[in-house]
Amino acid sequence: MSYQAQALADLQSKIDSETQVSDWYTVTQENINLFAEATGDHQWIHTDPERAKTQSPFGTTIAHGFLTLSLIVMLSGSVDPDKPPYEGIKMGINYGCNKVRFPHPVAVNSKVRSRTTLMSVEEKGNALQIVNKVTIEIEGVQKPGCVAETVSRLYF
Repeated sequence: MSYQAQALADLQSKIDSETQVSDWYTVTQENINLFAEATGDHQWIHTDPERAKTQSPFGTTIAHGFLTLSLIVMLSGSVDPDKPPYEGIKMGINYGCNKVRFPHPVAVNSKVRSRTTLMSVEEKGNALQIVNKVTIEIEGVQKPGCVAETVSRLYF
């Protein structure tokens, strides 16, 4: 059986199951500022702690929604090239998102973690296309910071 076929069989057995829960990660003002630099989004609700303290309904700065979304890759552990999830993988790519929502802002110094549920897997030539529902939880907050259906491909 090929590496791709082995991975497909394993993944098919996990559809509709939670496949990963990350460790908690603290979103710092430095993270937010670096994201603002990278994207050019310097809106004060993200980058000006003094103004946010007095003028924001949150009482502090908040992470950009897209910063929260971008943490999925790191939190899910899918960026370690030395420990691929399946033997024979040449590379994995982010193919896109089917749906993304930001139900609750992530305040600076909040701890977040991801919970991943496998929704589907299918063969696409020499790749497997995987759709996951990823929820970014905020410690101590009932609503999540982000819920996304991510689409990735594993190439064999």
